[in-house]
Amino acid sequence: MTIIAPAPAGSGLRAVPCADRNGMLEVLSMRRDPFGYSAARRATYGPIYGINALGLRVVVASGADAADEILRNRDRAFANGPAWSYFIGPFFNRGLMLLDFDEHRHHRLLMQQVFSNTALKGYMQEMSPMIIDRMQRFPTGKVLLANEFKALTLDVALEVFLGVELPRDEADRLNKAFIETVRAGVALVRKPVPGGRWWKGLRSRRVLEEFFSSAIADKRARETPDLFSVLCHAETEEGQRFTDDDVVNHMIFVLMAAHDTSTITMTQMAYHLARHPEWQQRARDESDELPNELGYDDLGSLTTLDLVMKESLRLCPPVPSQPRAAIADTRIGDFFIPEGTMVSISQLTNHRDPEIYSEPDRFDPERFGPDRAEDKQHRMAWAPFGGGVHKCIGLYFGQMEIKTIMHQLLRGYEWSVPGDYRMPMDYSALPVPKDRLPVALWRR
Repeated sequence: MTIIAPAPAGSGLRAVPCADRNGMLEVLSMRRDPFGYSAARRATYGPIYGINALGLRVVVASGADAADEILRNRDRAFANGPAWSYFIGPFFNRGLMLLDFDEHRHHRLLMQQVFSNTALKGYMQEMSPMIIDRMQRFPTGKVLLANEFKALTLDVALEVFLGVELPRDEADRLNKAFIETVRAGVALVRKPVPGGRWWKGLRSRRVLEEFFSSAIADKRARETPDLFSVLCHAETEEGQRFTDDDVVNHMIFVLMAAHDTSTITMTQMAYHLARHPEWQQRARDESDELPNELGYDDLGSLTTLDLVMKESLRLCPPVPSQPRAAIADTRIGDFFIPEGTMVSISQLTNHRDPEIYSEPDRFDPERFGPDRAEDKQHRMAWAPFGGGVHKCIGLYFGQMEIKTIMHQLLRGYEWSVPGDYRMPMDYSALPVPKDRLPVALWRR
């Protein structure tokens, strides 16, 4: 065992213990079994420990208290940009999540116009008829549900965010580009070796830049109800607008975040509802009492679906960890964190803390009900959307889209998996099922 760095003399702080195992083996172990890996490291080193990963020494900060210190960042000692840029900077350059402090605040204020209540209601009006139409043509029989969700959320994102309906081959081309840019960030070989993840990510970034850049002039020329147009016309009280480069960067980031995270969440929800048919029926009974085409104000009535969504996000948050970089000497609890250190908060494992959640590995949506409210025991007990000033700006859009799609699925279909089926997960990038979630799906 080594340490990250010695604590300053007289500071009263402790040095962070660090595993000295080969970094490649550490990453492979993490990806294969993140829960077992985390439990073993915490048992050996405690809740704050260092590892070698992807060419860096990273401090893993476990627990809700550590997440609160880092994400709320009261001393402004941690920054998003240097951390996320190491992983995804070349592929999602200057997306909102990669900006910090005053620049982040400026961009976020402009982007809030994109996700205001008025804008969300407009997106709902655009989205609902399209989702109903697509869901009526959903395949039946043995269906790879994760693939169907992926195609549907991309269609929603293209229509609602871009205001276009692309030919299938063009939509597939963009979808492939988004997948390659996301996977590139956790490439083991972090150089543009032809055929490798990093090389594919850079290639796909160029595809996305060309696509959005070619459409900006038209979006600037006239206002339409899609997110792309709203970004092009968003303006501060002082008359400041996003540059063309800003719009391209934000569109690439938002479109990726919107359809990937929604797909992951719905896949988890569908899996748990298949394994727990009593919850599927309970959610369906609730949807049957609501209109087929939901209005924005109907979403709050989907209380069962909301419980299922929260529990699914607890068990598998779409962004399983959040990195930060220390931009000054600082501390986490009583551990010394030197300037330049990469720090990682793992929602994936924090969400299964037995000190907060009873039987944390069990699917139990009632834990979010008002009688138990286990997630209310700590500000960061449940943080699938992050926290602090960088909390996901699109979380309400995502929940709106997820509930609208799942409402249609429940009203129109039933689905199941074999009793002994357990969804095999790939944690090498964003968490997705290796088998794309095969289900038996039939019309009601």
